[in-house]
Amino acid sequence: MKILSFCVPCYNSSAYMRKCIDSLLPGGDEVEILIVDDGSTDKTAEIADEYEKTYPNIVRAIHQENGGHGAAVNAGIENATGVYFKVVDSDDWVDREAYMKILTKLREFAKMRHPVDMHLSNFVYEKLSTGHERRMLLSPLFPEDKIIGWDGMKRNIKGFSILMHSVIYRTQLLRDCGLKLPKHTFYVDNLYVYIPLVHVKTIYYMNVEFYRYYIGREGQSVAEQTMIRRIDQQLRVNYMMIDAVDPWKVREPHLRRYLLSYLESVTVISTSIGYLSKDPKNYKKVEDLWDYIKKHDIRTYRHIRYGVLGGAMRIRGNFGKKMGVFFYHIAQRFIGFN
Repeated sequence: MKILSFCVPCYNSSAYMRKCIDSLLPGGDEVEILIVDDGSTDKTAEIADEYEKTYPNIVRAIHQENGGHGAAVNAGIENATGVYFKVVDSDDWVDREAYMKILTKLREFAKMRHPVDMHLSNFVYEKLSTGHERRMLLSPLFPEDKIIGWDGMKRNIKGFSILMHSVIYRTQLLRDCGLKLPKHTFYVDNLYVYIPLVHVKTIYYMNVEFYRYYIGREGQSVAEQTMIRRIDQQLRVNYMMIDAVDPWKVREPHLRRYLLSYLESVTVISTSIGYLSKDPKNYKKVEDLWDYIKKHDIRTYRHIRYGVLGGAMRIRGNFGKKMGVFFYHIAQRFIGFN
């Protein structure tokens, strides 16, 4: 039985994918590594096939037409045979010591009658060009080494979020909730860590730095100028989040507050990118987003509009735009995310 399936989305990743895959191999026969070649035009497909040939019991190469990161994750979910599922981007890697601890715990869960739905751990931003490193912890939100429901959450703190780098899902949960990420769209990781949460009943958090998230590669989707160019895709994901989940139908108050907080954070990012662009067309797109939220559900609008982050975004006039950019750069400096 495979305990854990890794999905490694690859698009023209030949220059760096080996480091990622090699970091996953120590799991041995208990894991599978699904290398999804998403229509690459370099040597990515050859490298994927090489690993499959060398490690036939661990690695599977999946080749498909280019559909973007979401399509690659979808292919991983469809093909996974492990009890648990983890996405690791091809320019990132995992820490071996933390990996072994997590695999041991997942092995225990896999034997349970009702395996834990979601496993959480920390990750580290690695900005290699500057030597910057930032540990992103979930310990302020969740108790350590304890199976809990959402009612066991310690507190909600804005800015502390469950990101794709933090999460391992039970594979069947992703299938049961019908998660399908859109093709040819960046920033779908926000949907990945938002939509399934209403189906998660049990959670386990380990205070280890498992995932190493590389920052600094040219053209990376989180780079500021890249986000400005792709603002329509950021907004598309924001709209999809609004439509996909109604937080007010969630009975568990901790989860409801978390969902509203995360939606606020993503909306603030969308707004900030629009302001950073200094483009009146993007200003209009941002206003349309806020109008949509207001018409969609006035309670959600009020929660976001009068939240600490959302309120700063909605100060009228040029001063408000400057404040939005200011708060964005404060977050950027504190976290180091691009």
